[in-house]
Amino acid sequence: MTEAPAAPDVAAVILAAGQGTRFRSDTAKVLHRAAGRTLLRHVLEAVRPLGVGQVVVVVGHQAEQVTAEVDAAGLDATTVVQHDQRGTGHAVQQAMPALTDGIRRVLVLPGDTPLLTPEVLAGLFAATETDPAAMLTMQLTDPTGYGRVIRGDDGGVDRVVEHGDATPEERAVSEANAGMYLASRALLTAALGRLDDDNAQGELYLTDVVAILRGDGHRVVPVDAPERAVAGVNDRAQLADAAAELRRRHLDHLMREVGVTVVDPATTYLDVDVEVARDATLLPGTILEQGTRIGEGAVVGPNTHLTACTVGVGATVHSTRGTEAAIGDAATVGPFAHLRAGTRLGHASKVGAYVETKNVTVGERSKLPHLAYVGDATVGREVNLACGVITVNYDGRDKHHTTIEDGAFVGCDTMLVAPVTIGEHAYTAAGSTITEDVPPDALAIARARQTVKEGWARRRREGG
Repeated sequence: MTEAPAAPDVAAVILAAGQGTRFRSDTAKVLHRAAGRTLLRHVLEAVRPLGVGQVVVVVGHQAEQVTAEVDAAGLDATTVVQHDQRGTGHAVQQAMPALTDGIRRVLVLPGDTPLLTPEVLAGLFAATETDPAAMLTMQLTDPTGYGRVIRGDDGGVDRVVEHGDATPEERAVSEANAGMYLASRALLTAALGRLDDDNAQGELYLTDVVAILRGDGHRVVPVDAPERAVAGVNDRAQLADAAAELRRRHLDHLMREVGVTVVDPATTYLDVDVEVARDATLLPGTILEQGTRIGEGAVVGPNTHLTACTVGVGATVHSTRGTEAAIGDAATVGPFAHLRAGTRLGHASKVGAYVETKNVTVGERSKLPHLAYVGDATVGREVNLACGVITVNYDGRDKHHTTIEDGAFVGCDTMLVAPVTIGEHAYTAAGSTITEDVPPDALAIARARQTVKEGWARRRREGG
């Protein structure tokens, strides 16, 4: 594909005002997510590398929420509101007054095409080096529902006929409109002013601009694009299909260009903003979301679900659920661990089977091997928490902090009633309920002395 040069004279106008009735959703169509990003955000990210001078997003349905998503992309984009949904031509009419001085060309894109790439758009830039307008088209086996591209004798586009307005002969055309255009600002402005709503939908069609330009003697260049790259998403089935393609692309990139081992791509689900370093291994059943970062040589999975987490170099995470957690280099986690928000695991630390952590910092080489809950706590270096340890951090109203200092050993079934501190190298006896601070190097025993009543069970059986 031709690479697009920086284009400061181009404004990208993205149409994102529709509701998307076929989604059967209260959420605006462009805000539905595929592989970790909204449909709109995927389009914005495709535009980002093009170096355009301005980005204008036309919003309408749920304008406030869509505007917030535009702002989150960090492209310094302008939003304009299409109060009345009167078609794509009307939407672009709303955007034109927002264009700044110095803009000479306008790139128009739909906001529901998450598979779009900068390389595909580069073809439009190349075409308009010699002609005033270009549009992306695609060859479809079944173009039902798409506008048909009717070419002239010179190969340029004479007009685009919407499916509902097409004759049987026009519907037989397999070349369809992708809904993406790059045109001279001056010519586009003039053509938009001549649109009318004399069509089956009673709307102002942006596609009618093509026939207007052609009638004025201007050539509109068709640029062939892969159907997969320009396909819109109109319902949840298409959303799932697009998400699968985005994940496939990302995994292919990681395997071929980064050097990541993905044992079974069919059962590995990554958001597109997830980063995985070379020589990492992703095992079946792995789900990585919201910008999770996996370090070099780490092994993640099987059956692991991480959201907004970091995994250090050489770490191992097995059958684990993690959210907003940081797993240090060479640490081991799982199986069946739950790392909640605020978990920070140090170098070579261990969180084992059926351990839950939340808002906790664990020092290097410390071990939480199994069957424990550690929340709102600081665990020092080389600490051992035995089976069944619980930090009792919540009194029904407030959360309280537990501190376990370096080298401490907390015995099995110990309850640490926060706020409490276990001193450096201190021990707690198994079965203790610790309610007071334990000094360094001390042994704390907090349990009743065992009492044995001989014959008690026999007497109970006999009714005595």
